[in-house]
Amino acid sequence: MSSTVSQLPPGKAPQLRVMPMPSDANVYGDVFGGWIMAQVDIAGSLPATRRANGRVATIAVNSFLFKNPVFVGDLLSFYADIVKVGNTSITVNVEVYAERNRLQTEIVKVTEATLTYVATDENRKPRPLPPLDPSREAGLNPVL
Repeated sequence: MSSTVSQLPPGKAPQLRVMPMPSDANVYGDVFGGWIMAQVDIAGSLPATRRANGRVATIAVNSFLFKNPVFVGDLLSFYADIVKVGNTSITVNVEVYAERNRLQTEIVKVTEATLTYVATDENRKPRPLPPLDPSREAGLNPVL
């Protein structure tokens, strides 16, 4: 089950970094899966919101895999990449890494997920995505 890696993904910046607290875990110190899912949704929505140039809503969790447990005190880094764009939808892959044992840093891939978001208007109805604007899309895959 271990997915220990030597470093965080090179050349990429995390969308979100957060450290779970005791209130995010059960009595054994294992962080609740639902808390991790909420953080993944937030991290995935950031590039989707940027690409949509506005509001998005989560319409599907296409896949979600908990590869390793997350513990109170782990420093989690969430990396999100747009992998597909439709007329109104944006599909995002999210990978989560935990940095453990501060003195002997161990990095473990703990979660990977794919989510789909839809761009919505002020009435929360689907709307077409705007054309790609290179000046706003720093860090997004240019082919999308």
